[in-house]
Amino acid sequence: MRLFRSLTLLMMTLVTPSAFADDLYQIEMILVRQNAVPAIVSRTAPEDWDAGAQRINPDSLRTPSLNGEVEKLTASNEYEVLLHKAWQQTLGEETTKVAISEGKEQFGQFPIEGTLSMKLGRFTDVDADFWVNQINADGLVTASERLKTESHTKNGQLNFLDAGHLGLLIKITSLTAPAPRPVPEEIPD
Repeated sequence: MRLFRSLTLLMMTLVTPSAFADDLYQIEMILVRQNAVPAIVSRTAPEDWDAGAQRINPDSLRTPSLNGEVEKLTASNEYEVLLHKAWQQTLGEETTKVAISEGKEQFGQFPIEGTLSMKLGRFTDVDADFWVNQINADGLVTASERLKTESHTKNGQLNFLDAGHLGLLIKITSLTAPAPRPVPEEIPD
């Protein structure tokens, strides 16, 4: 009986997918302002805007691949691209929170700052919280626009998270899973 239990346990570990292992992903995001929608000025960004979030390691930054989308957005005059970043990181069943910023830091605040929380599941749960700040000559935040949205995004596809006058395009691509096969242009008879 002891042998049977040991064999059963061994088979379960071999057959069960590694659901608990974190895999390497590339995340690319584009923060945009929708020019046709009036800006909503919220309370100013808090000083602890990145509380509990890890900074993206500079070695993890990658060359963005969605430059064609950025060109289309810029050319349309309907959008203003505020931030475009790409990086690699591990994602898993535990929520990972990263701090993202752009521009010159002044007293711990940036012109653009925010956090992105991600958790893998059937879809990737994304919680985005970004601030677009106006900073005066003294380095103090005088006004802010805020994007706060949650979504279930599909991996490997470009997703748009609409938050009124601000929006976020995000693409989360596995670097360890095999790429999906392309759809044939013609279906054979």
